[in-house]
Amino acid sequence: MKMLRIFIFLVLFSFAIGNENLNSHVFPRPLIIEYPENNEPQLKEYDELKLLKCTSWRFAVEANNLSPWKTIPEECADYVRQYIVGPGYKMDIDRVSNEAGEYAKSVNLGEDGKDVWVFDIDETLLSHLPYYSDHGYGLEVFDSVEFDKWVEKGTAPALGSSLKLYQEVLSLGFKVFLLTGRSERHRNITVENLMNAGFRDWHKLILRGSDDHGKTATTFKSERRNE
Repeated sequence: MKMLRIFIFLVLFSFAIGNENLNSHVFPRPLIIEYPENNEPQLKEYDELKLLKCTSWRFAVEANNLSPWKTIPEECADYVRQYIVGPGYKMDIDRVSNEAGEYAKSVNLGEDGKDVWVFDIDETLLSHLPYYSDHGYGLEVFDSVEFDKWVEKGTAPALGSSLKLYQEVLSLGFKVFLLTGRSERHRNITVENLMNAGFRDWHKLILRGSDDHGKTATTFKSERRNE
């Protein structure tokens, strides 16, 4: 880099001297050309700004202020991947599960056997991280056909803290209902997947019937919870 500076200086200096009579104001004296040693501060500022933007986007999604959305921002792909596979996502799941467990312990159960705890399945009891890792962690538009193929493999792992909460709720005396937007045709593989992942002894498993297709998840699940 030092030799390059010297070379450029000599070339420009020679040019200036050779043309001094034509225009003596082209190059000031002395002529010094400097290049920044590195651009680490600029890169750091850019990375920090991108981190803030992606954190803001995630917060807006989790607060349901950005619904509906189809894909994550392209520049946030690495941010989302690191959050999901790193310790952050597990910490969030653990915190929610622990809070739910404390609430469960505070409930005075009746003697009529009608105290029910309702769990969702997908991304609540079972994790689909293996599926999303193959589909850009949300960079791709959700494809229900491809997702059904993943469901039909029956290999989704349990979310550890959710399994712990599930077992705790059962031990407290709640009946457990499982409510999912999966189709009734996936009942057998869903049961198999749940049991292989460690979930057992639920009281009822509710899936979408033929009359439920076309309903939003919110409508379908709200109707079933009311029942």
